[in-house]
Amino acid sequence: MAKKAPAEERDLIPEPTDFRDTAGWRIFRIMAEFVDGFQFLKDLKKEVTFFGSARLPQDHPYAVEARKLAEMLGKHTFTIITGGGPGIMEAANRGAVDGGGVSIGLNIELPHEQRQNSYVQRGMGFHYFFTRKVMLSASAQAYIFFPGGFGTIDEMTELVELIQTKKMIPVPIILVGKTFWNGYLDWVKTAMLEQKLINPEDLDIMRVVDTAEEAFAIVKKTKERPYF
Repeated sequence: MAKKAPAEERDLIPEPTDFRDTAGWRIFRIMAEFVDGFQFLKDLKKEVTFFGSARLPQDHPYAVEARKLAEMLGKHTFTIITGGGPGIMEAANRGAVDGGGVSIGLNIELPHEQRQNSYVQRGMGFHYFFTRKVMLSASAQAYIFFPGGFGTIDEMTELVELIQTKKMIPVPIILVGKTFWNGYLDWVKTAMLEQKLINPEDLDIMRVVDTAEEAFAIVKKTKERPYF
């Protein structure tokens, strides 16, 4: 049996003022997000997920390339999934619409609201980053990473780890923008590979390209896969 805090200490612990602040309610909310998320995704076909910075304007070269790639994929009946926000996400959703594909946005609720871009045809909002991240990676047959910040790096490295540890079947992880990504990979080789913290073959999980055409050539050879 758990030991109770002294009465004087218990007096200092605030009681929840709203039942939605309790741990039990949070668990149900998390479960609901997973159930709703998988239900939302279950009928989608040929999914490709785009990741990248929300801060880049639509005329930035990386955003232009993201839109171009998504349009190419849309014309070949791929479904484009993004985080639903601005920047690279907006460019990819716009390209999907331009190409006649399906444009999906999985948005996140933030204190400073992240708007859903106007090119999302079907969207879903999430309260928790981790449930949203599972849905972004649930069944895609390829992952496209454009330059971004901590969130983009977090999403990319987690997927690499899942493939490295065989928790997920190998799926192409395509890094677009050699100028940006080669600096990261050089650090990985120096800080990780040379010290034998990873195996040489782990680097093959990531493929670096510079153009939409190079990325498309990889994606078009992929096949649909079940949820991991």
